[in-house]
Amino acid sequence: MKPFALTLILSFAVLGTVAAADGSSAANAQKLYQRDRAACLDGRTNQDRNTCLREAGAAFQEARRGRLGNNEAEFERNRLLRCDQQPAEDRPACIRRMNGEGITSGSVEGGGIYRELTVPVATPGSN
Repeated sequence: MKPFALTLILSFAVLGTVAAADGSSAANAQKLYQRDRAACLDGRTNQDRNTCLREAGAAFQEARRGRLGNNEAEFERNRLLRCDQQPAEDRPACIRRMNGEGITSGSVEGGGIYRELTVPVATPGSN
């Protein structure tokens, strides 16, 4: 799956979340679905039409079931889960990068976000 496609899917989920968080009803979920569907049909998603429509429909169903929640704790946990895959000695620097330290460049649309953190390391005898 392309990074942009994943972002689009997550965007639909977030948009659905906003609707659910506002205490909206199935009517608001329907309105969101119609907007998402129009974006798919107009080709504004950089995603093939069938996949886009399928994802919009899935987001609509989840919104109607109340399963699209805006949970900051979950976003935080997912953000830091990336660092769990790093070797133990690299995790602290990863967490610092994910917390915004260092330089961030790129975009999801451009193929990825690059995070760089330069940390001075003392070498033996460099006192």
